[in-house]
Amino acid sequence: MISKLFLALIFLRAGLSSGQGFGFTFDGFRPVDLHLDGIAQITSNGLLRLTNESMQRTSHAFYPRPVSFKNSMEGSVFSFSTTFVFAIISNQPEVGGHGIAFVAAPQMGLPGTLPSQYLGLFNATSNGNTTSHVFAIELDTIESTEFQDINNNHVGIDINSLASTHAAPAGYYPDGGAGKFENLTLISGRPMQVWVDYDGTEKRINVTLAPFSVARPSTPLLSQSLDLSPIVKETMFVGFSSSTGSLLTSHYILGWSFQMNGQLEELALSKLPNLPRIGKKPTPKLLTVGVPIICLFSVSVLISGLVYYIRLKRKCAEVLEDWELRYGPHRFKYKDLYIATREFRDEELLGVGGFGRVYRGVLRTSNIEIAVKRISHDSRQGMREFVAEIVSIGRLRHRNLVTLLGYCRRKGELLLVYDYMPNGSLDKYLFNQPKVTLNWTQRFRVIKGVASGLLYLHEGWDQVVIHRDIKASNILLDAELNGRLADFGLARLYDRGTDPQSTQVVGTLGYLAPEHTRTGKATKATDVFSFGAFLLEMATGRRPIEQRGTEDVILVDWVFSCWSGGGGILEARDPNLGGDLVAEEVELVLKLGLVCSHSEPRARPTMRQALQYLEGDLPIQDLSSSLSIPSPGVRFAHQEAFDDFVMSYPSSMDQAFAVSSSVADSLLSGGR
Repeated sequence: MISKLFLALIFLRAGLSSGQGFGFTFDGFRPVDLHLDGIAQITSNGLLRLTNESMQRTSHAFYPRPVSFKNSMEGSVFSFSTTFVFAIISNQPEVGGHGIAFVAAPQMGLPGTLPSQYLGLFNATSNGNTTSHVFAIELDTIESTEFQDINNNHVGIDINSLASTHAAPAGYYPDGGAGKFENLTLISGRPMQVWVDYDGTEKRINVTLAPFSVARPSTPLLSQSLDLSPIVKETMFVGFSSSTGSLLTSHYILGWSFQMNGQLEELALSKLPNLPRIGKKPTPKLLTVGVPIICLFSVSVLISGLVYYIRLKRKCAEVLEDWELRYGPHRFKYKDLYIATREFRDEELLGVGGFGRVYRGVLRTSNIEIAVKRISHDSRQGMREFVAEIVSIGRLRHRNLVTLLGYCRRKGELLLVYDYMPNGSLDKYLFNQPKVTLNWTQRFRVIKGVASGLLYLHEGWDQVVIHRDIKASNILLDAELNGRLADFGLARLYDRGTDPQSTQVVGTLGYLAPEHTRTGKATKATDVFSFGAFLLEMATGRRPIEQRGTEDVILVDWVFSCWSGGGGILEARDPNLGGDLVAEEVELVLKLGLVCSHSEPRARPTMRQALQYLEGDLPIQDLSSSLSIPSPGVRFAHQEAFDDFVMSYPSSMDQAFAVSSSVADSLLSGGR
């Protein structure tokens, strides 16, 4: 009875959500009626904990009743204000993952939204969609280039998209500080307070940030002229959204106040609940009983520990060169990786690649699963691969690329640390009569994912990235069997508008474009050629070059013969697919694979065009108009002359191939 009366008093204090003077204040959240979903929860001491140690999850906490933001659909938005105290605690503060957002949306829960960089606000379809009617203030701790983030520690105003209309580095302008800006670190674990004010008359939004217990600064961090009338509906729900990614981060709200058309009631900071203790509790001092024995024992332990420390220090000694200083924050300690992989035991071995071994590990401090690639210092090419991966994939962020978490360099070893992909490499599901095969729906999703990732490398970053080794064994599958492009050891970067320089021909035979072996230049077109070989792999379940008896069978020759032999190109499909497939999609992949394998670089589509074909945005017949290069006939060239200077990863492939222009012309002009 008492608790019901207490709740009634809280709601009486909050007012009616339909009134223009509606407001509420929560100095802690126990007991409070909020709509929670995902992994959001109220702790025993009254904290609103939006996220926990779960990875790749979303969370939302909304006031359970709609709030009237304007009188009619065409009317102006009322003035409103809100303030809240938050804290973000990361198990790895230097690389903490993802942030939190205050949000006003037409419905609670935001169904269908994604975790990680989407912050539980949008998904790939709804992001940027004007019909979403979502207004949010993001406190983001990850720099996502796909959303044009300014850095990995910023505050932004979001309108129907995670690409903020206005953003600034996290910080504040203290009163009396002569305009000097003070930086704040969002993932510091310390509580901070945010104020959001919208003036319905002047159509202006102000956002202010300050440390906990610091009076509200008079100068806002963000100030933007913005009319919310087209964005906000007549009634909206207000609350918070957050998400987790691959790194363990906890997001807390300590208190929250909201006011529509009136004076905002400030939070009683002294009444807010305490955050959980960070780190272990201090151990009590040893009792003074038996001092001589304890001293003797302590000296022995000290000497033993010193000897062990010196040995471990020598064993785990690391090398630091000038080029590495730029990437220092992403450097792991060798000791941590040594412990995570259980001393690099064979039981943790995931596979053996061209330049080293890959081990599974679990970081001791965060309990995160990782994959550690261990490269030998003795190989000069191994050192080049190591630097290339740090410089390239270390700064790339895309859902279809394997995330490089960091690196380590020791006396005789180079180590790269990635997100762990539990389903391993794609090739084990395609070749050598695998126990588990992928159905066509899964394969087609992987194909489109790899195409999306490759388009990001070619056009979506500030430099052009040429992968140079696209094949099934370099594509890893995550827990949901989504394809992620990996192994950037051979990658090359160059500025847009410049010509790529000639270099040593590297890659895997069977995937090398003929012009690359002649000129040594790796271009976007040579990546497209490799992508074509990959498409044929996925549709046929065969490698680009296979040895049958004493002869080598070239996959592209065989697929073309199926198409031209009268039986139809679908004869080339993987028999493991059975009848559970979409014939039009299989035919599309087979034909697009042949066109991407064209011997003339100009006749190959770009990755943007290839993705448009796969998404159905362009009919594949349209490509025939671009294949106007004359050709005397069909030619598949066995590149045996390149064996002496092409360096490849371990593979069953030992020849390369090319397709002449007449093949693509006939394929895409409405043939069989």
